Amino acid sequence: MRLNHFSITNFRNYARLELSFPARLSVFQGSNAQGKTNLLEAIHLLATARSPRAVAERELINWLAVDGPLPYARLAAEIGDGQAVERLELVLELVSNGGAGPQVRKQVRINGVPKRSLDLIGRLRVVLFLPEDVSLVSGAPGERRRYLDIALCQVDAHYCRSLAAYNRALSQRNALLKRLRDEGGDAGQLTFWDHQLAEHGARVLHRRAVAVAALDELARTRHRELSGGAEWLALAYLPSPANPNGVSRRQEPVNGAAYAAMPVSDLMELFAGHLRAQRVRDVAAGVTLSGPHRDDLAFLVDERDLRTYGSRGQQRTAALATRLAEVQMMREIAGESPLLLLDDVMSELDEVRRHALLDALADVDQALVTTTDWSDFSEELLAQGRRYHVLAGRLTELS
Repeated sequence: MRLNHFSITNFRNYARLELSFPARLSVFQGSNAQGKTNLLEAIHLLATARSPRAVAERELINWLAVDGPLPYARLAAEIGDGQAVERLELVLELVSNGGAGPQVRKQVRINGVPKRSLDLIGRLRVVLFLPEDVSLVSGAPGERRRYLDIALCQVDAHYCRSLAAYNRALSQRNALLKRLRDEGGDAGQLTFWDHQLAEHGARVLHRRAVAVAALDELARTRHRELSGGAEWLALAYLPSPANPNGVSRRQEPVNGAAYAAMPVSDLMELFAGHLRAQRVRDVAAGVTLSGPHRDDLAFLVDERDLRTYGSRGQQRTAALATRLAEVQMMREIAGESPLLLLDDVMSELDEVRRHALLDALADVDQALVTTTDWSDFSEELLAQGRRYHVLAGRLTELS
C-alpha cells in the first residue's frame, strides 16, 4: 500500500510535479492557496476516483490547460513494493459535447491496461483529514453516506459493486416512477426493479450496519481519550427503511447492531416488503422515497444528537474521533494501515486533540501532512521525515 512516486500534470495549480516518497512521513509547509490541499486532493482522487472538494470535475483541470489545444489533467502513481508494485493512472480529458458544452471524460489505467474507475478503489487506501471535517457531524445526510461509502469501498470490493448496482437500479426505478406519475400505466412494471433494489440494497444496508457498529466501538474509545473521559460518544446507524422492530427512524436512532445481526436474506425480504407497501407513495412522488440512498448516521454525546445540540468543539471532537476510528477499522479489515493525509488540521485543534492526532501518526506506515506553520510539529517529529516548502504549485525540498 506504500505510495512510492506520484506524478501530476495540469491538475489545479500544478502544471507539472514529480515527487518520490522515500520516508514514512512527508510534511508540506506553505501559505494558504499555494497548492498544499491540491496535492492531497490529487492523491485522494487517484485512490478513490472521487474528489473530496470539487463540485464539477472540469474545475480540476489547470485553467491554463483548459485554454490549450489538449485540455486534460493526469495523475499517476507507483505503489507497493517488490512483486506487488502497481502503476495507477487517471486522466481527466475535457471533450466537446455538442450544444451541451464541454464535459470531462475519465480514463483509468492500471499497469498500463485500461480499466473502470471502480477498479482503482482499494488499491491505494487513504484516510483524509480536512479542517472542514466538522461537517461530517453538522452537515447534510449525503455527506455522511458519502463518508461511509468511500471508507467501505476501499476495503470491501463486494460492497462497492453492490452499491454501484443499487444506484443503477435506483436510477431505472426512479425513471419508471416518474413516467408512471406523469403518463400513468401499470404499477406492476415496478416489480423487477423492486427486486433489484431489494437484492443489492440489502447488501448495502447490512455492510453499513456492520461498519457503523465497528466504528461506534472504536470511536467511543478514541473520544474518551480526546475528552478526558468527560463525555461519551455513540454512533447510531439510521437506516432506511425503518428498523427491524418497526420503530420509525424519525422516532429513535437505531444502532448498527440491529441490522448487522440480521441475515442479508431477511433484510432483502424486509426491504422488498417496504417497497411494495410504499409503492403508491413512490408513484405519486415520482421517486423512491426510502432505501440506502436515504440512510443517515447520528453522532450522540451523552445520548444527545450533536447535529442539533452539540457545540462546534463537540462536533469537531466527534469528527476527529470517527476519523481516527476509520484508520483503525481499515487497518483491522485490510491487515495494513491506510495512507494518512492530514490537511492543515493542527491549527484547528487544542493541545490534547493535537497530541491524539500526532499519536495516530505512529500507527500508520505512511503519512502526508500539510501545515502553514512548522511550529505545529516538534523538531523530533520533523526529523523523522521529509520536509517541503510549497509555493504557487512548486515544491522545494528542505534539508
